[in-house]
Amino acid sequence: MTQKTILNDAHRALGAKMVDFGGWDMPLHYGSQVEEHHQVRRDAGMFDVSHMTVVDLEGARVREFLRHLVANSVDKLQKPGKALYTCMLNAQGGVIDDLIIYYLADDFFRLVVNAATRDKDLAWINAQAQAFAVAVTERRDFSMIAVQGPGARERVLGLLDADGARVAGKLGKFAAAQVKAADGGALFIARTGYTGEDGFEIVVPGERAVALWDALLAAGVKPAGLGARDTLRLEAGMNLYGQDMDETVTPYEAGLAWTVALDDGADGKPRDFIGRDVLQAQKDAGVPRQLIGLVMDDKGVLRHGQRVLTPHGDGEILSGTFSPTLGKAIAFARVPAGDIAMGAGGQVRVDIRGKEVPVRVVRFPFVRDGKPQDGI
Repeated sequence: MTQKTILNDAHRALGAKMVDFGGWDMPLHYGSQVEEHHQVRRDAGMFDVSHMTVVDLEGARVREFLRHLVANSVDKLQKPGKALYTCMLNAQGGVIDDLIIYYLADDFFRLVVNAATRDKDLAWINAQAQAFAVAVTERRDFSMIAVQGPGARERVLGLLDADGARVAGKLGKFAAAQVKAADGGALFIARTGYTGEDGFEIVVPGERAVALWDALLAAGVKPAGLGARDTLRLEAGMNLYGQDMDETVTPYEAGLAWTVALDDGADGKPRDFIGRDVLQAQKDAGVPRQLIGLVMDDKGVLRHGQRVLTPHGDGEILSGTFSPTLGKAIAFARVPAGDIAMGAGGQVRVDIRGKEVPVRVVRFPFVRDGKPQDGI
């Protein structure tokens, strides 16, 4: 049965084209995916991300539990309110999910996990938590709205009370705080996002979500759907779970080496997180596959599943789309490991309906701070 967020009627009232997304009835766009993309890059747009799952972890050993559960080190989180992006792995080093961890207190951490992986994530987290006596609570009472773009923070700050605006205005990137809206309602506001732009992700009690959405509309923030969210995140070099990585792919093979901390634990011994042995072996011996960025200067679109030909063997396109900011096709591809010259059109080719089209290999993100990266 298709699930609906509490904002479903609001989307339909705005004329959204609705689609099934991982079992959720979600807006694809509100008229023009490209216009919504540009709106976020140039000013401010908002996304209903209430299908995401908020999970609270509580207990005296919760930090110890997270040291074991994820590949990045929660010891980086020393100040309440700080956030960490990481991957949760299986014993083979494959990615069960990528998620954000918020440190709220020594005995209280909050996770935000992907909607499509909710059931398996909760089962895995609960199974691992038992040995650490950590209480796992799924917060179905919450909704979430992401407000993104160069004008996003100013618009949101205008909806908070004086103290909330002061606290939220001082938040650094990848940090969060509990604040109050101008009407006194409580909000959990995080300076995180999935577009490559600045802004906030706001966790709000479900019964107040429609009022917040309407207040944002009145403040000039325009709605954006899943289509723009996908082109924005790919331009920003951000992976999509299930397409760019899954349980058969390690973080090293997904271009996420920066999310792995093969550090020592508090006892001076290697931190014993799930999948560590596989990642250590890949770091020592080298990964068999690598994630690369591609730009196609010819007309056409790079699409998931297309064959990629390289000097070291064949790979395939993972995420591929037309970039509204660049005006050309871009993609992630997973290919055999080996040195590939950057920008060498012709050295790497994509099979498009039987024709081998030369593409350029580039470093991602493709777009940073709303502008193309050098060389793209």
